[in-house]
Amino acid sequence: MSDVIRVWVNGDLYDSDAPAISAIDHGITVGDGVFETCKIVDGQAFALRRHKERMARSAAGLGLPEPDFAILDKGIDAVLGLGEPMPFGRLRFTLTAGRGPLGSDRFDSPLTYVVTAGEMAPPRGPGGLCVTPWSRNERSPVAGLKTTSYAENVVALAFAHERGATEAIFANSRGDLCEGTASNVFVGLGGRLHTPPLSSGALGGITRALTIEWCRAAGIDIVEDTMPLGVLRTCDEVFITSSLRDVYPIDRIDDRTLPAPGPLTAAAAQIFAHRCAEDMDP
Repeated sequence: MSDVIRVWVNGDLYDSDAPAISAIDHGITVGDGVFETCKIVDGQAFALRRHKERMARSAAGLGLPEPDFAILDKGIDAVLGLGEPMPFGRLRFTLTAGRGPLGSDRFDSPLTYVVTAGEMAPPRGPGGLCVTPWSRNERSPVAGLKTTSYAENVVALAFAHERGATEAIFANSRGDLCEGTASNVFVGLGGRLHTPPLSSGALGGITRALTIEWCRAAGIDIVEDTMPLGVLRTCDEVFITSSLRDVYPIDRIDDRTLPAPGPLTAAAAQIFAHRCAEDMDP
């Protein structure tokens, strides 16, 4: 497996160590940008259409112009077409406000387009969760947007890793279960799956949406409802979803152990894998 990252910026391919973005790009100075991550399977990006649609929503939420997806498609084709097709990997495409001042104001600058791809081993579960001492702000102006301002997630994930966990979990400011640093969370209660609603402040994950859609179509009920964080102490089973992990079973939450995969998790994972194999751009 190669550890080389393929990099494309504003029309050109770069070595991953080469300078390619202005030091005063607003995405660098203040995190003024949006991005998407797709899994790569056999050289193809999964659910690319849905990721583009979410990027457009995130850009609008930040007050950025609508992305020019014809430009991004050139970058995506360039990195995916470079070298041998990746058996499994991560595709990331990023849009920033372009060159700007050193503060929060913006210049009227062309947007910066960045596409990167790197091969990786498929994630193997089960994993553990660690509840963070911090909260998501469901009333934040960027709640539900996938922005490049990820420092909060970096700190929380490091906190979880220090405690031997795979992912960190946030409550929101009301004390309700919200999300992980890069995942949505589902819990099994009395034979039914539940997941926090987007009004909790959670990001509307692409894998989350597909899991809900496909499981419901297969006859597995999933309820989107508000739950206290304490549900993690009483639920029967838990899984998280993300673009790279799909349906990922959880066997530990802090000091509590859980069956992994539980029966609902196993069913959801099977449905997701089957539907993914049928359609790479659902």
